[in-house]
Amino acid sequence: MNILISKLGATGDVVRTTALLARFPGHVTWITEAKNVPLLQGFRDNLRSLKWEDRAQAGDRSYDLAITLEDTVEVATFVKGQQVKQVYGAYLDDQQKVRYTPDSSPWFDLSLISVHGRQEADRLKLLNRRTYQDLVFAGLGFTFDGEPYRMPPPPQTDLSGDVAVAREAGPVWPMKNWAYYDPLIEELRAEGLRVNVLPKRPTLLEHLGDVAAHRCVVGGDSLPMHFALATNVRCVSLFNCTSPWEIYEYGLLTKLISPLLGEYFYKRNFEARATTAIPLADVKAAVLACLKAAK
Repeated sequence: MNILISKLGATGDVVRTTALLARFPGHVTWITEAKNVPLLQGFRDNLRSLKWEDRAQAGDRSYDLAITLEDTVEVATFVKGQQVKQVYGAYLDDQQKVRYTPDSSPWFDLSLISVHGRQEADRLKLLNRRTYQDLVFAGLGFTFDGEPYRMPPPPQTDLSGDVAVAREAGPVWPMKNWAYYDPLIEELRAEGLRVNVLPKRPTLLEHLGDVAAHRCVVGGDSLPMHFALATNVRCVSLFNCTSPWEIYEYGLLTKLISPLLGEYFYKRNFEARATTAIPLADVKAAVLACLKAAK
């Protein structure tokens, strides 16, 4: 089969979507953001990654299936213009409105374009206990059986150590940023551990290399967690405002769930109370257990 995947961002969502590649051994064309293109190269000959700006190149062939995991008019319009036999996911209807196919409803019912509306979608998302992979695989007619993420080999960087701290999760979800990273770093270093704060890098491959060079990664529900899962690195992740149940652990992930999760679930503003709900002692204990298991 010839497959067209449209998953542009966020990068963590792109990484977890690579688990699908195990189910599609034929040729895959993947449309993504420019920064993500190198993450989809170097590990499979019949995978073509195109940045969004080069999407016209995807018109050189017809596709048996288009997997559209973005909910924008622009992406749905692009897919509609391709030679596609079947679509899974978002599409553009005759009124130029973005809808989604019935088989993709388990996932998109929880999304911004949910037929149930934003408030009900968020409520359903809080109640959901299925992983992202389970929801998407099932919609495509597969059973998710722990298929791993697929990434190119991480490059060696100048950073390595015992613990990598991902202290910033980005501007979209400010409540992901836990309040006690500084004292955690001090206490872990007092234990004689090499602790590094993950720096911003010019490329995502360098960031991937930084993560891979540690025994444990601690941070929020963010890209370093997905990079850790992709490179067989144990991780401790704090869930202050997003779903812990959508994330598959792969036998590597320890989840620390805020007792206030329901109060702040999927809210994108900032409330300091949300960032202090998980105690420092709990995170330190989880990191030490993570390191012990990594030996």
